[in-house]
Amino acid sequence: METRNIFENISCIDHRYSKSESAVFDGLTKYISEEASIRSCAKAEAALVKAHLKIRGQLTQDISDKLDVIAASVDPEAVYKEEEKTKHNIRALVNVMKTMVPADLGPLVHLGATSVDILDTALSCRMRDVTKKVVLPELKALEKALCAIADREAETPQVGRTHGQHAVPITFGWSIAEFVSRLGKSILRIEELSDQLKGKLAGPVGSYNGPSMIVKDPEELERIYLEFLGLKPSEYSNQLVEPEYLLRLLLEMNVAFGIIANLADDLRNLQRSEIGEVFEYFASTQVGSSTMPQKRNPWNSEHVKSLWKAMCPRVITFYMDQISEHQRDLTNSASQRFIADYVAGFTMAVSRMKSVVSGLQADHESMAKNLASAGGKVKGGVLAEPAYILLGEAGVNDGHEVIRKITLEAEQTGKTFFEVLKTHTDAYQKITAQLEKLGVENPATFFEDPARYHGLAAVKSRRLAKKYAELMEKNN
Repeated sequence: METRNIFENISCIDHRYSKSESAVFDGLTKYISEEASIRSCAKAEAALVKAHLKIRGQLTQDISDKLDVIAASVDPEAVYKEEEKTKHNIRALVNVMKTMVPADLGPLVHLGATSVDILDTALSCRMRDVTKKVVLPELKALEKALCAIADREAETPQVGRTHGQHAVPITFGWSIAEFVSRLGKSILRIEELSDQLKGKLAGPVGSYNGPSMIVKDPEELERIYLEFLGLKPSEYSNQLVEPEYLLRLLLEMNVAFGIIANLADDLRNLQRSEIGEVFEYFASTQVGSSTMPQKRNPWNSEHVKSLWKAMCPRVITFYMDQISEHQRDLTNSASQRFIADYVAGFTMAVSRMKSVVSGLQADHESMAKNLASAGGKVKGGVLAEPAYILLGEAGVNDGHEVIRKITLEAEQTGKTFFEVLKTHTDAYQKITAQLEKLGVENPATFFEDPARYHGLAAVKSRRLAKKYAELMEKNN
């Protein structure tokens, strides 16, 4: 077979990322390379021969094994060479396989099938297998790494942020638990959808015209054919398997991709010089800039976001491939081939994010420093919310206005929110009394330390980490 220097390849997936994500790339090629595509179609053709023989009561284990060997040894180069004559990829494959099987089995190759009975069925097999054996293991490894951080950093104080501004205190575990929950649900859905992919053996328009000339029960032949491939028949087929089975799987992958890109963005921003709350692993030989030796850029997180930007818009093509005129047209022929690129780009981004998260470290000192100074121009201003809520609980109708004026006074005087709050004796006493009712330890100094105000962040972080870590193991 012809080989090519990888640096002569056009797609960056096949040179740059095949080197940087070599283990993932090697796993993907087993299922979604062109060789894998041709051999999965050959496997489908072999399954069809087996189905015919089983219906006739002539299938033996020896014949079944021989057909498997033949399918696995089909030479893609020979198929491509034959296609130069036929101008039809499946007819080329059939012609090649007819020369490989015993003469008495030759007539059974492709008998009763149309091209898409093979193509769509083989695509479902490849997408099921690549999802279960490559994509999901990478996703689950990332999810478990996130669970570990959410649990480990469950009580690490951090300032929460909304609109890019300091909000109220949380914990770093809680900020990671968001992605544990979102990604965890998406992983489970991807797994579910990969089990729902279908195949077909229903002929050119899906009405079993051809198979009805061979057997009394064409649907039985279809079921047997698909059983050999671990699939079930589509409820309705024209020439194509209903496209929504595959579409939903790809869309859920894109949902997961968006969650991962969101995580990458958050981690990248937390590494900004003026924030500095987390840092990625940085090798001793690694270079952050070609001209500024001191720099340690969050390039891995940026790389994940960039891959998302390249791959996410392809969802439009997936939607467009949902439409085929009448019983079938060929407008998905070229576009559908790029599903492999999408799956590869997605999986490589997952793998890169996994390496980021696995080596991610929280800078506890920076987090504590940022939280202590949080609140804009008012140090400790992030505690304005609980003060206002406690006043409301104490029956103060304009508690929000009372606390707003206290924050303004703190801003004008340069004092901390706690220092000014204490001078407003009536409000302070009512707030402290409410804290005592709640059983808060040392209520008089509660507003001195923003880290004490984090609600259920630690509790729920650990709960979610435990839940999804167990689910990832359960579904392995």
